[in-house]
Amino acid sequence: MTTGRGTSGIVAFTGGWDTQVVATSVHAGHDLRPRVAEAMVLGEDVRLREEDPYTDVIATAVESRALTFRSRFEVDLNRPREEAVYRKPEDCWGLDVWADGTLSEELTTGSLEVYDEFYRRLGEQLDEVAARGPFVLLDVHSYNHRRDGVDAEPEPAEDNPDVNVGTGTLDRERFGGLVDDFMTALSAEQVGGEPLDVRENVRFQGRAVSWFVHDRYPDVGCCLALEFKKTFMDEWTREVDHEGLAETVRALGATVPVLERALARLR
Repeated sequence: MTTGRGTSGIVAFTGGWDTQVVATSVHAGHDLRPRVAEAMVLGEDVRLREEDPYTDVIATAVESRALTFRSRFEVDLNRPREEAVYRKPEDCWGLDVWADGTLSEELTTGSLEVYDEFYRRLGEQLDEVAARGPFVLLDVHSYNHRRDGVDAEPEPAEDNPDVNVGTGTLDRERFGGLVDDFMTALSAEQVGGEPLDVRENVRFQGRAVSWFVHDRYPDVGCCLALEFKKTFMDEWTREVDHEGLAETVRALGATVPVLERALARLR
């Protein structure tokens, strides 16, 4: 199996992909094609704040992972294809991204080719996993909770769980028990001396990666879209709490045996 960056710089796969629990971290990338970088006026500090740095580290809780390298500002792999390229400010939180105010058709086409290549290759990997039976894909993301500024108070915890589990298109009749077992197990884990606040569909319900799994593999594929609140880093200064990050990886890893048992029951 391919490891490392790979020749395409789009996606590489690590681990054997011989288990039924796999992971993605499609917003962890920061790379841009040279011509896209030339066209971009968005400051790198802002770009980094809206990307999901270190989610590829959190995903190391699972051995078999899809590693992606392109910035979501080149192509957002977790949006539907028609929305995957941020062409104007309304597409991305009102941010001015492009020197000409919008992205050219030529560069947009190139970015969509990246999108298509990612899903083609992910499908090839998952087809083999699905052929063995039910599987879980943990789609790892993070989210900002201090959008009012570097000195602002965090947004209220009641609306911002430590981990939001997105299950918007998941077949709960088929996979509901697995979801409940996963959330119970993750809620029992502690980070920073406190149990994790894990809730379902509070902020996010999952998007393109989830849709791809659930559409392509009905009754077999289960995607849990995991949004970790950025408590493991400062979203403004990008300073990392390495101990908290390691505890987060450990906490997610503790759920893998739980998921494997739930999958065994489904088989």
